[in-house]
Amino acid sequence: MSDAPVRLLPPRRFGDARGWFTETYNRDTFAALGIGCTFVQDNHSLSVPAYTLRGLHFQTPPRAQDKLVRCVRGRIFDVAVDLRRGSPSYGQWVGAELSAANGDQLFIPVGFAHGFVTLEPECEVVYKCSDTYAPEQDGGIAWDSAGIDWPIPAGIVPELSAKDRAQPTLAAFDSPFDYDGRPLTPLA
Repeated sequence: MSDAPVRLLPPRRFGDARGWFTETYNRDTFAALGIGCTFVQDNHSLSVPAYTLRGLHFQTPPRAQDKLVRCVRGRIFDVAVDLRRGSPSYGQWVGAELSAANGDQLFIPVGFAHGFVTLEPECEVVYKCSDTYAPEQDGGIAWDSAGIDWPIPAGIVPELSAKDRAQPTLAAFDSPFDYDGRPLTPLA
């Protein structure tokens, strides 16, 4: 588990006529940013239709997960919602556009729900997790219950899984996460 807040991490890309190179993860570099977790699982998703919405998900203690998310094809709007009991920003959210073009990554620490909506067809998202998937600790809240300003055009209903359609609202959620002093700061 990391002591870092939600962070937007723009890449350093080194390019020439052939293309570019970027380092997406380096334990020492991340530790210098306060992200000291150990990642143990990588996930990769493909969302075919535009406006596919995945979330808002988390794992509860003792198998809670830090996540490092990036979009490797297409564009997504990625969000983190503060679920830490006693937090002055409980229920508030931050979000950023992640794309293959910008290469930005979003670090989402334990205590935050994570979700994203695809902004175009054929989006691929990869993310690292600090614990392996534990179905008995799997949790979520309804995508439309935290006041998120999703960039979904009027009249479009997002594609949702049956699981995501059945999630409880934020108001009905009893959080297992405690406030740890990390502020929820705007993303640059």
